[in-house]
Amino acid sequence: MALLDAARLVRPKPLARPRERKNPRDWRWQVRNAITSVEGLATAMRLSAGELAGARRAESEGLPIGITPYYAKLADPLDPGCPIRKQCVPDAREAREVPGDLADPLGEVAHEVAPHLVQRYPDRVLLLATDRCAVYCRFCTRSRMVGDGGGAVPLASLEPALAYIRAHAEIRDVIVSGGDPMAMATDRLARVVAAVRAIAHVDTIRLATRVPVTLPMRVTAELVRALRPHHPLWVMTHFNHPKELTRESLAACARLADAGFPVMNQTVLLAGVNDSADTLEALFRGLVRARVRPYYLLQADPVRGTSHLRTPLARGLEIMAALQGRLTGIALPKLICDTPGGRGKVPLSPDYVHARAPGRTTLRTFRGELVDYLDPPPAFE
Repeated sequence: MALLDAARLVRPKPLARPRERKNPRDWRWQVRNAITSVEGLATAMRLSAGELAGARRAESEGLPIGITPYYAKLADPLDPGCPIRKQCVPDAREAREVPGDLADPLGEVAHEVAPHLVQRYPDRVLLLATDRCAVYCRFCTRSRMVGDGGGAVPLASLEPALAYIRAHAEIRDVIVSGGDPMAMATDRLARVVAAVRAIAHVDTIRLATRVPVTLPMRVTAELVRALRPHHPLWVMTHFNHPKELTRESLAACARLADAGFPVMNQTVLLAGVNDSADTLEALFRGLVRARVRPYYLLQADPVRGTSHLRTPLARGLEIMAALQGRLTGIALPKLICDTPGGRGKVPLSPDYVHARAPGRTTLRTFRGELVDYLDPPPAFE
């Protein structure tokens, strides 16, 4: 008995799990330590009553909470009106539904031609390769599906979509999206891109990603090396506010541009975030300095529960009129409304035609001047 008691006394305790070394520069650490709960949010910032109610709701239904430590640090911890917070922190108003709200505003379910493949235009398709993002934006068009736990789609499960592309030679452009494809492991993403690149009639591949904004340390030399053999490969990123133009995000964009990836930006017009000409001018100038082309200024899609973040169409037209003449053409995006139901994108522009008469059009310049443009006279036989 004494021997047994002695054995009990010296029996080693189970080894404690080693504490993970903090390494914010490692993108995997950022993903593993993302804020995903009310408790995590409340630790990072002082939540308003509306944010707290929204976060509690998001823990059980709707679009989940997901914010990298990097992106959370861009937010003002004391100001609920911070443009970063408005993009990533849930709001109680997400429970509100207004006329025009849609669960699937772009009609992607109706236009699904194969599993994980959407075709709304004759020459291009959308390949949904994952449901995961580094940050879950509260205005997300695909809030119906992102973050549902599926993760990256296995290549075998994408084969019917790839077979559809192979069988339709009119498809020249493939947009790889999700979720965020750059949030996938490098080898998984490289295999998807390689499979698409192997289809002879596909001219261009686009990666739709917010990683340069929300997880810029993910744009590693390894990632660039893995993707570079598959050019022409375009990166379509998504900066919404000048606060997102950090040293880290600019370095990520430079790494992509230096490796030959054209980088284009699609900004979503958001109420209280960027719905002013001054804010967007600063953003677009900063993007051009970073060799990122402002491509679209998108009217926010009428996603269910996002009415508090949307602007009237007239506001976008006012902003574009204010920016005309203030910004060089390479810094001025197209204002686009992606029509509800998946009918396609419609470009919008302020009306600069003041009057029309036979052979004469009177135009209004950005300074408000009226100038006549004369058509050439009819040719004589």
